[in-house]
Amino acid sequence: MAHHAKEAEIIDTGSLKRRWITYIVGIYVLTLGVSFAIRAGIGISPQSSLTRTMTLVYPPLSQGTYNFMLELIMLFLTYLVLPKDFKLKNFASLIPAFVLAAFLDLNLMLTKSVSFDVYYQKFLLLAFADALLAFGLFLMIRANLVLMPIDMFVNTIFKRMGWKWGNIKTAFDCTLLVTSALIGLSFLGEPKFIREGTIMNAILVGQYIRLYFFLFKKMKAPKEFSAPTMAETAAK
Repeated sequence: MAHHAKEAEIIDTGSLKRRWITYIVGIYVLTLGVSFAIRAGIGISPQSSLTRTMTLVYPPLSQGTYNFMLELIMLFLTYLVLPKDFKLKNFASLIPAFVLAAFLDLNLMLTKSVSFDVYYQKFLLLAFADALLAFGLFLMIRANLVLMPIDMFVNTIFKRMGWKWGNIKTAFDCTLLVTSALIGLSFLGEPKFIREGTIMNAILVGQYIRLYFFLFKKMKAPKEFSAPTMAETAAK
């Protein structure tokens, strides 16, 4: 799951059980952040705006269901982009995708009563939501287990084209945003869920993750420093 050297520094190489617990907790925290962002009502991420818009176009299906359908499409596109590298184990990515869909619907139900009328309260709720979302991503990166199909697709484009990973991710997010806007215009008369909060999400999530990386390294550094000191003391 790590895409950069900075991410590799925080990877947990401990027991598989602990990493799976971290991963599942990360998924839950991420979906809780997404749910609060939706309740803030001032714009959400490109992926969430697309799946949320679809719930207005065809309400019988939940947002979690639409999210899982999107992951399925991304898994199929991953196969089309690089079929020689596609393995049966790639289907394992659908397991966390299903868990994410279930947690998303659960958290949307739990946060149904959350609503603010004052703008600054909406703004603060979105800032808190993005902090949760980013922390969930941080935990998932730390666990370093199965990639979601969407991330797998971006990585496959990276392998095939050799472009910068960040540029590919930005282009992908923009594609989702445009798709969401076009569906909103076509079926609802206007784009939905794309507002200033969408830009906030793009900026804040990355900055929050950087903060979590920094804090984790700060907390880890004293332990790494104290270990050799204790060993030297014992040797003496």
